[in-house]
Parts: sequence; C-alpha cells; structure tokens
Amino acid sequence: MSSIIQLLPDHVANQIAAGEVVQRPASVVKELLENAVDANASDIKLIIKEAGKVMVQVIDNGKGMSVTDSRLCFERHATSKIRLAEDLFSLNTKGFRGEALASIAAIAHVEMKTKQDQEELGTQIIIEGSKFVSQEAAVLPKGTSFAVKNLFFNIPARRNFLKSDSVEFRHIVDEFHRVALAHPSIYFTFYHNGSEMFNLPGSSLRQRIVNIFSGKTNEKLVPVQEETEIVSIQGFVSKPEFAKKSRGEQFFFVNDRFIKSGYLHHAVMAAYEGILRDGAQPSYFLYLTVPPNTIDINIHPTKTEIKFDDEHALYAILRSSIKHSLGQFNVAPVLDFDRDSNLDTPYNYKDLKGETPTIQVDSTFNPFSDDKVNKHYASASSYKKPEPTASWESLYVGLKQETHFQSAATNLSFETEEVTGSLFNDEEVEHAVQNVYQIHKKYIVSPIKSGMVIVDQQRAHQRVLYEQFLTNMTVQQASSQQLLFPLDLFFSSSEMELIDDLKLSLINTGFVFEVAPDNAHVVISGIPVNITESEVSMVLEQLLSDLEDGIPENSFSQNDTIAKSMAKSLAVKTGTSLTVKEQENLVNGLFACKDPNVSPFQKPTFITMRVEDLDKKFAL
Repeated sequence: MSSIIQLLPDHVANQIAAGEVVQRPASVVKELLENAVDANASDIKLIIKEAGKVMVQVIDNGKGMSVTDSRLCFERHATSKIRLAEDLFSLNTKGFRGEALASIAAIAHVEMKTKQDQEELGTQIIIEGSKFVSQEAAVLPKGTSFAVKNLFFNIPARRNFLKSDSVEFRHIVDEFHRVALAHPSIYFTFYHNGSEMFNLPGSSLRQRIVNIFSGKTNEKLVPVQEETEIVSIQGFVSKPEFAKKSRGEQFFFVNDRFIKSGYLHHAVMAAYEGILRDGAQPSYFLYLTVPPNTIDINIHPTKTEIKFDDEHALYAILRSSIKHSLGQFNVAPVLDFDRDSNLDTPYNYKDLKGETPTIQVDSTFNPFSDDKVNKHYASASSYKKPEPTASWESLYVGLKQETHFQSAATNLSFETEEVTGSLFNDEEVEHAVQNVYQIHKKYIVSPIKSGMVIVDQQRAHQRVLYEQFLTNMTVQQASSQQLLFPLDLFFSSSEMELIDDLKLSLINTGFVFEVAPDNAHVVISGIPVNITESEVSMVLEQLLSDLEDGIPENSFSQNDTIAKSMAKSLAVKTGTSLTVKEQENLVNGLFACKDPNVSPFQKPTFITMRVEDLDKKFAL
C-alpha cells in the first residue's frame, strides 16, 4: 500500500502559519514594531496607508542586519532571539519563534532595507508571496525599514473578511499604544495616509501616558509602586470618579510585554470594591517585573497570554498595592469619622525630621511709644457719634396726594354679587383613582378591560426614547438647548476620529459642538432637550463604546445605532422609583409608539394577563 503522508512545501507551511500569526494589518504592525524594539532602536516610525491594507511600513535606527542575516530572517524558525529550548525560560526579547517574517512574506509584497553601522553598504530585498524577486546592495542609513504592501493579495478570502478601514485602523492604534506604552524611552511617530497621528518623544512613563491619551489624563492618575521578592509593581491607576463604562484604557505589562489577564483584572476590580459606580471600569497602566523563569510566554501565537508560577500571591500583592495607593493619596474613604484631615501628615513627609524654627526679633519695637499709640488707637475726643439715618417712612413722603387716576377709580361701580357656583355639585365630583402601580421598582401594572398589563419600565422607556431620537434625526431637525457655560470633554485620538465621523448625525440629534484646535477635546455649547448637562459625558462614552466594532456605512444604520445607544444610556433604570404621573406618562408613551411590543434590542416590553388566567390560578 502506498504511503499517504508527505511533507508540505515551504510556501504552503508559511501560509498555514500566517493564518495564526497574521490575522489582520494590526498583526503586521505588532510584529514589525516588536522587531524594531528588539533591535535596540531609539527612533521608530510607523507609516500606514488605508488602514494597513495597502501598506504598513516600520522604519527604525536599530543595529540592522548583515547580508546573510537579511536573507535568512525570512526562513521559518530562523531567529536571533534564542538558541536552546532552555532560553524560553529566560526571555528578554519580544519575539522568539522565528515565524513572523516568514508568515508575512508568504501573504504580501515585502521590501526590506537594512544596514549595520560598521558597514558601508546595506542590503535591499524584495519578496512577493515567499518568492525572492531581488537582492541588491544599496546606500542606506543605519537601521532597518520593512514595507509590507498588498496584504493577503494571494488569499482573497482572508482579504474579504477584513473589516472597514475605521475598524482596522482602530486595531492598529491599539497595537501601537501597547508598544509605545511599554517603551516610553523610545521616540515613536505614527503617520496615516500622510497625516501625523502621534508624535511621542522619549519621556517618563507618566508623560508618555499623557501624550497618548490627551492632557486631561494627568489629573486622573494615581501612582502605584511596590517592591517584593515575587514581583515588582509600578504604574498608575485612575481615580474612581474618572471611571468609564468602556474597558478602553486598561493595560497590563509583564517584563515590558503587553498581556491580557482576566485574573489580574479581577484583582484590580477587587481593590476598587465599594468605591466604583455600577458597571464602571477604572483605567490602569500597570507594569509587573517578575523573574523570567517564573513565567511561560509560549502559550498563544499572539503571545498575549502568560502562565505564572504563583498566581495567587501575585493577585494578593497587586490588590493590596492598589488599595494602598488609593488610600495613601486620600482617594478611598477612611472609616475614622472623628479624624481631623487637617492634621494628617503627608505620606512623603513621614520620614523627615523636624527643623528648629527661626525667630526674628525687632529690636527697635517700643510698645509705649506715643506715635505708635496714635497710629493704632484714636483719642476719645476724636470719636464722633454716628448721625441717625432717616427712617423708612421718609421714602414714602409726598405719595399721599390723590392723583387723577385714584379719584376716577372711586367713581367706578362693581357688581356686588359674587359668582360662587360651580359646574358640578361637590358630591358629584369623583376623585381620580390611581390606575397604575409600580412593583419592586421594576414593573408597572395597569388594569385594562380584559385584565391587566405588566410593563418593564426600563425596556419601555428605551422604546419611547429610541423612536423620539430616530424621528428627530430622520424626519425633523432636533431642537437643542444652549448651555450657559460650554462643556469641555476630553477624548483619545481614536475617539476623536469617531466623533468627527459622527458629527452630522450628532448635530441632527441636537448636539452643538466644535473640535478644539488641539484636536484633543470637543467644546459642547448645545445639547438635546431631553438630556441634562450631567448626562452628556455618560451618553457620549456609551456611544463610543457601542461603536467600537465600526460605524455602519449607510446613514440610516448610523442613526439607528446612535438612537439605540442614547436610549440605552438615558432610559430609566431598574430600581428607580417613579411617581404616579411618571408611570402614567411612560405607559401612555409606550402604547403611542409605532412598535410598542419590543424594545430597540428586540426584547418584550410588556405582557398581558387576562382575568380568565387569574381565575384559573384560583381554581381548585
């Protein structure tokens, strides 16, 4: 019988590996930026065209590669990062598998230029779909430049599954943030379609965070620092009042490598227990340094998952250090009600020794000197009694003369009989009976002819608001209330791009705003009439969170998404007590809707219960 197992050709194996390593343009950005960091570069440029679908280019001033290395780096499992299997437990570099460049070259057109500092000439290599097209010597600056063009040109199915440009660009920005935050000492610049998106000179960690996430971030940050034998923790967490609904600004770094860990995230949330609003998510930028032999990075192709030797100890240390920082900077409340906060010693002054106060003496001072007394005290003869002011009656002197109007008014006659009757007799007036009732601050019960209707107050209000917003945006121009003092709301660069794309739809909703010259915040001067000033920030945060997966292409879908998001944010929540009038208005508003049966998210808003159904319940 003939054998059926055979070795795959290299170009097929590379395309299979590319399916794991390169999922979208952001994966290429991650691999190339990490290679530039591993090359000890101090200046890295990222250039993107059309969200990476046309080109991704990374230019660095690192140590470069020799002629042999430049050709060998595109082979599978060829790497400069490790030599032995034991090296996996002492990793100090980003990459180690040697698969990224081979996988990228298998599904794109790659042009690489590289030169070492001591060499006179560099090397230029062009590869198209794993095939070497050319290799030439060239005059180049020190460092390496990778240009990856036409991603997935030979796998059209993968290219068709890519999302819209705005979504792919957001993923690229996320990867850029992760590398830039891990290495604040490196100068990063980022260009998209010819315009500069980020310019981040080497700086401290705090300054790097502020440069990426706008200047307003500085006042939100609380420093965290802890040194133990197991782990060294440093970084920043946000104050509880700045927590958002979305989980955008949450970063864990282990040995300068970005990771995702639900377990460590739970430790952070446990530290904030009791001081966060429901559903709010704090921002954090936490850097953990552990011995390399206590972690295993080789878990997932993207290398964002890590196994720790002692997760429980890490959890406890992280939770306690964040709690300590929140308490140390008076962010968390203290349960000592008799304590005078004015007598607190600042944390930074606890180890300082007191200094002897300096005393200044005025040797010329004479308390019995006459001129001193005259300066400060008036003599008894100079004291004058204040003159009495006129009484309040003097204000009305001269107003008692009778005017022509007053004399004419005395000649007028009036009907002496008062009309005291009413349309109905008192006994005929029936007091209004309460027709609606609220149960458990969640449901509203209203009687109807056949029985009763039970309404979910939150879903019903969502339906009412949704149809109101949709009508304002599509049928008529929404009315707007002007603010006496404009609101300044700060957003990240990616959020600012989203707001710019949604500008027309937001104006149709009733928002009046303009983008500030620094392109880091918006100035809101008008808001829709059914939104209060305190709810504006929450509504926009929820909207940006809902649009993380991309803005719909056609205008109706945009308006529909915005209306749903705003209705979800502003609807009355479960657990809110409503007055009888509010309950009646909500029920009447629901049944005036075009589709009162379901909420905007296709969940039932009410159920009916007939009298016959109740009779059956009581039947023996």
